[in-house]
Amino acid sequence: MAIEHIRLSQQARDQLITLKRRTGIAHWNVLCRWALCRSLAEPAKPPAIKLTLDSNVEMNWRTFGGDLGDVLWAALRLRCHNDGLPLDEETLAQQFRLHLHRGIGYLVGDPRVTDVAGLASVGLGESPAA
Repeated sequence: MAIEHIRLSQQARDQLITLKRRTGIAHWNVLCRWALCRSLAEPAKPPAIKLTLDSNVEMNWRTFGGDLGDVLWAALRLRCHNDGLPLDEETLAQQFRLHLHRGIGYLVGDPRVTDVAGLASVGLGESPAA
C-alpha cells in the first residue's frame, strides 16, 4: 500500500472543523472516510491541483481506514483503473489526496450537511430538499 501517512491542507482542516461542529462527529478519520467516498462517487475526475499539506491534521492509513482500509484502498484502485490512470504507488497516493480534499470540500459545501442525518442523506444518495 502506497499510503502510510496522511496529512491534510490547512483549508481541509478548517473545513473538517466545520463538519465536526455541524455533525457532532468527533473524529477526523470518520469524516475523512465519508469525504473520500463522496469524491469517489462523483463521475468526474478530481482536478489535478497542487495541494499544500500544511495543517497539523495527520493520521496513518490504519487510523484513516479502520476496518474498511482494504475496501477503501480497493475502491480507490478501481476508480483509478476506471479513469484510465496507472496503478503505480505515486499515482494512487496523489489520487487519494485529490479525492480526499475534493470530498471534504463537497461535504462542507453541501447544504444538506447541517447535522449527522444530513451527512447520512448524502451517503444514501438522497436528493436535496426542494
